[in-house]
Parts: sequence; structure tokens; C-alpha cells
Amino acid sequence: MFHIYEGFHLVDTYHKMRHQRKYNPDTKRAIKIALVILVTLGLWNMPSEWFGIENLTVIQQRVIAIFAFATLMWILEIVSSWATSVAIIVLMLLFCSDSGIAPMVNEAEVGKLLSYKGVMASFADPVIMLFIGGFVLAIAATKTGLDAQLAKVLLKPFGTRSEMVLLGFLLVTGLFSMFVSNTATAAMMLTFLTPVFRQLPPEGKGRIALAMSIPVAANLGGMGTPIGTPPNNIALKYLNDPEGLNMGLGFGQWMMFMFPLVVVLLFISWRLLLKFFPFTQKTVELKIDGGMEKGFQSWVVVVTFIVTILLWLSDRFTGINANTVALIPFCVFALTGVINKRDLEQINWSVIWMVAGGFALGYGLNASGLAANAVESIPFGEFSPLLILLLGGAICYLLSNFISNSATAALLMPILAIVCGAMGDKLAPIGGTGTVLIGVAIAASSAMILPISTPPNALAFATGYVKQNEMAKMGIIMGIISMVLGFGLVYLMGTLHIL
Repeated sequence: MFHIYEGFHLVDTYHKMRHQRKYNPDTKRAIKIALVILVTLGLWNMPSEWFGIENLTVIQQRVIAIFAFATLMWILEIVSSWATSVAIIVLMLLFCSDSGIAPMVNEAEVGKLLSYKGVMASFADPVIMLFIGGFVLAIAATKTGLDAQLAKVLLKPFGTRSEMVLLGFLLVTGLFSMFVSNTATAAMMLTFLTPVFRQLPPEGKGRIALAMSIPVAANLGGMGTPIGTPPNNIALKYLNDPEGLNMGLGFGQWMMFMFPLVVVLLFISWRLLLKFFPFTQKTVELKIDGGMEKGFQSWVVVVTFIVTILLWLSDRFTGINANTVALIPFCVFALTGVINKRDLEQINWSVIWMVAGGFALGYGLNASGLAANAVESIPFGEFSPLLILLLGGAICYLLSNFISNSATAALLMPILAIVCGAMGDKLAPIGGTGTVLIGVAIAASSAMILPISTPPNALAFATGYVKQNEMAKMGIIMGIISMVLGFGLVYLMGTLHIL
């Protein structure tokens, strides 16, 4: 996506390297594949009484095996995350649904089958429409130059003082990441920083501060809106599921408490960057080339962008939910010719497939009756609410530093939704289910220790100005701060019944 940016070739290089590492045939990969096969087949054929879940059916046991398969495939990164998600959907259709292989899906023998329509509908979940709407907005903004024009306008008030330029890049990158892919945002902002790097002396640390500001702001900024990062969307799906928690958490309500948190975190990161990597040159000249194209289509994008955001923020008053609003710009841009069929190829379909696979797992857990059986067999009500919150956040944070935060959220959210549902009122002391699921989404965005943790980190590292130990130092400190403040905020909002 967004190949117009000079720095975006770095993203392509990063993804090609990861692809080659995953698919390179070697002994290590063969061992990983063997492990996945062994565990999956073991769980698939294990005596049902060994699971300790009463009334476990064959279908439910197969769902457990598929869940274990997904977990290992995502954690070990044997293939791309989206490929694992496709495999999840296909395995469920063939072996667990009413459209599966006839001898293996005899309902009298294997138990309640999944609806094949329900499994396939994971790819058309309303939250998927929210993803697509966000991608379309980003593509239109990039195509018309609106993003570059906004960057020029928003950075200008910060002047030429080095410290203020750093703050400007943090705030503008954070703002963009709320509505545009954080990878595309990082590529664009690093392109704008290229001439600034040349102005700063190599012996100073100002270059490190500016380069580090981009991934930090891109990762933190994604927390601000439901479309900012996939884990937010996934959390919203389970929080608002009419057949589940049905909390009715809206786009505007999410921003009401997460936007101030993001602003506070960006100011904290600004002070930390200045402390760790102080500027030796007091001023820098900022020159940004490019801008918005003039014409009818550009104004269509501007007006549609404003109307869409206003509708998202006022969903409680209009009655139009965020998922429906997301399709309005898609419709407008298609009818006015702002986007065409070639532009649709730029939608990040791999992320959509990745999330759809996670939704299919959640559907399998619930529709097969496995979730209900597990709730009855495992005493979730006796678990400590604080332990659930801290454990969920810690696991998500650790995994998200090494694998896709989307994959991490897709694994954890359905499990935590079941656990939280079973605990009921016992979660009240920490603010309810919303505290746990939104806490996991915050933990996913807080993971930014390594160059491989997120594409923005990889982009910043590829500039050559940031060392791995410097990235880890900043990533660990900001990760801890963002989780402490984030968990504290959602706890407060939950106890005040604002969530």
C-alpha cells in the first residue's frame, strides 16, 4: 500500500525478508511444522475425557485442536499470519461444519455442527466493514495528497526549535495513526524527516530522537480510535456482539477516553526522548514537498473525511453505528471516481483475512457449544479479577513484541470474552469485561521493544540512526507507562460505569 512514499520500499524489503525467513526450507522450519502436526493430531485424537470438560463432543474437540493449531502457527510464524487464518476457516468448513466431508460430519456421531454460512460470514463481519472503510479513507487521502497537505499544515505551527519540531512529529504522527495505517503513516513521516536528518550533526543524538519519535507515536496513536489498529477492532467486535457482551460501545465513546490517554502518552514520550537523546543543534528548517491536488475529487475527499469522522463521533445521537458509517466513504468515493478497481488492490487484504480467521475461531468456540461446556466445567468464577486483567495484558504484551499484534488479539480476545462472561459480576471490582478486553488492546499497541515488533519500528531501525538497544530502552519504558496509565484509565471508566 501507499507506494508513492520514497521510504516505503523499506516496508517492502522488511516484508520480503520476513516472508523468506518463514518459507525458507530448513531443519528448524521442518521441526516447527512437525511440532504443529504432532500437537494438532494429538489433540484431535485424544480421548475426550482427558480434557476435563464434561459432555465434550467430537466437534468441540476438533475446535480445540484447530485452536491449538492456530496458536502454534501464529506464535512460531511458520507461514504468514493471514495464511494461517485461511487454514483455520478451511479446516472448520471441512471437519466441523454442515458442509464438511460427509463421513466426518455425521451429526448423530460427532455432535452439533457449525453452520458453514456462519464460518464464511466471519469474512463479512460488520467489524470487517470498519476495516475496509478505514483502508478506503486512507487510500483516498494518499491518492489526493490530503495526508501530505495536512502534515504540512499541522507541522507548521511548531516552528523551527528542535524540541518543538520533535513534538510536532510526535503529535502529527499520533493523530494520523488514529485514522491511517500506522505503517503508511511511519513511511510518510520518515520521508518528511529525511532532509531534517541531513541538517543535524552526526555526533548529536537529535537524529535518534526524531527517528524514534515516528514508531513510538505511530504505535501509541493507534490506541485512539477503533480503526487505529486491528486489536481495537477485534476488542470492539467482542464487546458489542449482540449474542455476547452487547455493550454497545461506540466510536465516539471509545475516543472519549482513549484520545486523552494518547495525548498524555505522546507528551510523556516527548520528554523521555529529549532526556535520552538530547539535541545539540537548537533549530532545524522543516521543508515538506508535495500537497493536495486541486480539483473536484480532492474536495470530495475532504468533505467525506469530515462527515465520516463527525458521524463516527456522534454515533450515539445519529443511531448509525461505526461499521455502517465506514461504508459511506466507500460508496461516495466509488460513485465519484475517487477510487477505482486498481485502488481496491491496495486494501490490506492480508490483515482482513488475519482478523477473519480470529473471528472464525471465536465463532467455532461459541457455536459448537464448547464455550458453554468450558464455562460449566472450569470454575472461572473463582478466578481473581485482577489476575485475569494482569495475565491477559502481560501475555498480549509479550506475544505482540514477537508476532503480529493482530494474531495475538485474535487468539486472546475470544478466550477472554468467554472467561469474562463466565465471571459475570465478579469483574465489577476492576470495572467489568470492558476493562479486560480494552486492556488487552492497549497492551498490543504498547509492544514496541524490537525492530520486528511492528513495521514502524522496522522502518525507523532501517534508517540506520537507531540501534536495537536504544529502541528496546524506549520501548520498554513507554510500554510499561502506557499499560499502567491505560489499565488505570479503563479501570476508572469501568468503575464509574462510563464503559
